[in-house]
Amino acid sequence: MKKKELLIGFVVAIFATMAGFYLYVEYASDYSFTDSVKLIVEQKLLGNVLVLAAIPNLFVFFIFIKKKQDLRARGVLLACFLIALLILIAQFF
Repeated sequence: MKKKELLIGFVVAIFATMAGFYLYVEYASDYSFTDSVKLIVEQKLLGNVLVLAAIPNLFVFFIFIKKKQDLRARGVLLACFLIALLILIAQFF
């Protein structure tokens, strides 16, 4: 039961980050989505964009805390640590 709740929080946080990435790229750029992603990768801005895309995790985390779903909130934190690791890797490569 405990692992299931952690996994739910983790998956929700990953989807929230993907939605944040999509919304940021779609509405902050004048180009199409695929062209924008290519430009982000070419200009090595992926880490910066991932930082902005992870902001919805803050809202998800506080919703889980408010509903007293601490294990799901812990899953969100685990996803944030994974995203932070990806951002660190993206900054250097």
